[in-house]
Amino acid sequence: MPATTDFLLPGLYLALAGAYLLVLPLMLYFYLRARWYVASSVERLLLYFLVFLFFPGLLLWAPFLNFRPRPRSVV
Repeated sequence: MPATTDFLLPGLYLALAGAYLLVLPLMLYFYLRARWYVASSVERLLLYFLVFLFFPGLLLWAPFLNFRPRPRSVV
C-alpha cells in the first residue's frame, strides 16, 4: 500500500465525524430556529427525524447556543 493513502482514510473519518458532530447539527439548529413556527406537518416530521439522527452533535452544541427570546422591556 502506498504511503500517500496512510493519511487518506483517517482524514476521511475525521472529516465525516466533524460533519456529523459539528457542521450538520449547527446547520440544523439554525434551520429549526427559522422554521419552527411555520413548518408544515411533513416538514416537522422530517425535522424530528433529523433531530433524532444528529442528537449527539446537538448535545455538543447545546451549552453554547441560546435561542430563548430576549426579555421584553416594560415601559
